[in-house]
Parts: sequence; structure tokens; C-alpha cells
Amino acid sequence: MKNVIFTVLTNEKLTDSVYKMTLAGDTKGIERPGQFVNIKLEGLYLRRPISVCDYEDGKLTIIYKVVGKGTEQMSWLDKGAMLDVLVGLGNGYFTEFSGQKPLLIGGGVGVPPLYNLAKELIKEGKTPTVIIGFNTKSEIFYKDEFESLGIKVLVATADGSYGIKGFVTDAVKEVEEYTHVYTCGPEPMLKAVYNNTTTDGSYSFEERMGCGFGACMGCSCKTKYGNKRICKDGPVLLKEEIIW
Repeated sequence: MKNVIFTVLTNEKLTDSVYKMTLAGDTKGIERPGQFVNIKLEGLYLRRPISVCDYEDGKLTIIYKVVGKGTEQMSWLDKGAMLDVLVGLGNGYFTEFSGQKPLLIGGGVGVPPLYNLAKELIKEGKTPTVIIGFNTKSEIFYKDEFESLGIKVLVATADGSYGIKGFVTDAVKEVEEYTHVYTCGPEPMLKAVYNNTTTDGSYSFEERMGCGFGACMGCSCKTKYGNKRICKDGPVLLKEEIIW
């Protein structure tokens, strides 16, 4: 974990409630896809945890949904604003579990951390397939960015306004073969993926957090191997250890 001051480069609206922010600063504390950052915001006691969408030396990309005071304040930030950020939090995804044909499944704001994961898997010579799910066509984001990586992308919308009608699990039926599942999204989606896929998997959970680095124990959950902290031991849990 590192405490870094970042400078906002861009802060753009992707949908009615989802924003993409790019920041300049030291990203060396980020070690792998699926980790998150914790952002300090003026007048708010707790930092806001946000998944890392992408990173490279000196540049960080995050995607967030406006759901409360913290994310609303983030949406107002202009180029040049400074943010106090803890980076390199959480265990993230381990690409050595992937096999040759990993399946990446994201729902809503669970989609962003899969983007950097897809890039890393491609670098390793793997052939990922991506499924992204939304409620309706107007909520879709990052489809083009995934496709620009040269991989197959399936989109599911609950109302059938775009792509496959239904949920991400309906799109799974369209994938002939996969060797490992990487997924991130709301817990009901994760449970559905768990029950409707046939391989091992890496599941990234969302949880309300206090400190974000394992000290307060506020985000502990039960697993088959004892209690684990989502912020420190997670957010990624393996399929074999999950208790629903």
C-alpha cells in the first residue's frame, strides 16, 4: 500500500450515472489487475474504495458510479484537482489460474477491473472472452474498449434492448469452452455465476469498508477457510472457499 497524491487529468461522463476519471501520479504500488484504490474526499470521514480499471507508469484510470455524497463530489472534480489516494489495496486477480481460455464476466460497475485483467491475459498469450451485463442499452459502457483489444465480447441486457436478452448467465450459454471464470459485480450476480458455470473461478466481492487495508475488521466475511477481510484478503475470493 502507498499513499499518493494524484492529479485529475480527465473526468468524463460515460452514461447518466457512470464516470471515467484519469489521474496522473505514482502507480508503482499497484501490482496486479483487480486491486482497488481508496480516495479521500473533502468533508467525508471515510475514504471511497474504487476498483482500478487500468494503470500504467504514471497514469491511473478509474470508473465509478454516482451513488452518494462521495461519488457525487468526485463527479464535480475538474482537470488539475488533487486527490489523496491509497493505492495497491486488495489481493486482486491472479492470471496464473486462467488457463488458455478464461471467461471474464462483469455486471454494471463490476465491469471496469476486468479491462486491465483482459490486457494482462492477452499479454500472456491467453484468449479471453468477455461478458458484460447491464439493465438496459443506455447503461452500456466499455464494450468498444474491450473489442479494441481484439477479443470476443458478449453483452446482455435485462430488458433485451441490446445484445442477449437476460442476464450474464444467459450469455454464458453462448460460450462453448472456458477454462476459468473471473467475475466482478453485485452479489446476486456473483451467486448466479457461481451456480451456472462449470470451472473454478475468481470472484471479486463488493463490501462496505472502513479503513480499506485490514486494520478495522469492518468488512470481514465467513469463508470455508475461516473469516477473511474483503479489503485485505479479498476482494477476490476463489470459488472453492465461498459460503453463500
